[in-house]
Amino acid sequence: MAEPLHARMTQTQAMVNGFIRSVYNWMAIGLAITGLVAYYTAHSPSLLSFILGNQAVFFVLIIAELGMVFYLSARIQKIEASTATILFMVYSLLNGLTLSFIFIVYTASSIASTFFICAATFGACSIYGMATKRDLTGVGQFMFMGLIGIIIASIVNMFLRSPGMNAIINYIGVFVFVGLTAYDTQKLKQMALTQPEGLDAGVARKGAIMGALALYLDFINMFIFLLQIFGGRRD
Repeated sequence: MAEPLHARMTQTQAMVNGFIRSVYNWMAIGLAITGLVAYYTAHSPSLLSFILGNQAVFFVLIIAELGMVFYLSARIQKIEASTATILFMVYSLLNGLTLSFIFIVYTASSIASTFFICAATFGACSIYGMATKRDLTGVGQFMFMGLIGIIIASIVNMFLRSPGMNAIINYIGVFVFVGLTAYDTQKLKQMALTQPEGLDAGVARKGAIMGALALYLDFINMFIFLLQIFGGRRD
């Protein structure tokens, strides 16, 4: 009986590893698209003027991004895997357009160093989320409430323009997305463990895309908050 049990455990672990690897591969593709588009846009005067020089265009892009996230979350079970993949990549592209400002505001060296800090922090949180036996559901719920608080505080601070409040928001923001990264990673591991054998490749791809989107959002938001803390601004 030991051999079949061992073989079963090995097969399950291979399935989990394959799913998680697919999630991280798609997340990496999304981050690469965002980074390349942001860099290209920041070095294209015409594109930069069109996006950042026109508030209407900028807000249309933000609304389009939010719409894609909500659409993917609500319709993922009904759309094709290819559609979900295209929407994720288009979202990553649009996010690159709106994030192009970081190359204007911050120095290249501080962007690079902050990226590596974020990557190391994100990696540590993901490893914890994969390895811990503790149920992080409560942590995820608490961090989600914290995220709502950050959004409200950020809107209020748009009018107050308080540097002190902005600093507090940034530090809490890093804390929130550290927790969400660990929680989302554990959720993805549980998703992989509950996948039935012989799962349709399209369904598995959609699960990987949604997982990649969740981790992509965790990474991007953590990076932006860290950049506002550690980033060196251009003179």
